[in-house]
Amino acid sequence: MVLNSIEKLIEKYDNAETTLEEEAQLRAYFESDDVAPHLEHYKPLFQYFSLSQQEQYTKDVPLKPKKTQLYQWISVAAVAVLMLGIFIPNWQGESKSFANLTPEEQEAITQTMEAFNLVSLGMNKGKQQLNSLAMVSENLNQGIEEASRLSEFSKTTNRIFKNK
Repeated sequence: MVLNSIEKLIEKYDNAETTLEEEAQLRAYFESDDVAPHLEHYKPLFQYFSLSQQEQYTKDVPLKPKKTQLYQWISVAAVAVLMLGIFIPNWQGESKSFANLTPEEQEAITQTMEAFNLVSLGMNKGKQQLNSLAMVSENLNQGIEEASRLSEFSKTTNRIFKNK
């Protein structure tokens, strides 16, 4: 009678349908010395669960307070410099046009614009390469989806024709 109920509980345990009380009954049965020979292979499993419940972590976990980082202050300073760079020229009142600048200033502005154009061209080429890579990634993902559908189709046809 007891062996019969234990076998039923093991079947429920394998199907993940047991309650905590039923699992305690199983644990108690497998901790005893009179376990049926055909159920011996379950004994290490329940012994492991009993031992793992007794384990404790005894080391201290050091909790360090967060330090303010230098990078945070550098970013604040950078924002302040940018804001000053934007607002100070507007306070002076007079604005200069490109024609009113000295030839050295005009040359510096022209060279700066050329450098920005070169950087822009390089970034646009990189962006095009990333777009190509994204398209390859999308096609690869579509191929994977199609392969999984093919696998599902194969499983279904095997079920229909009762092939394993």
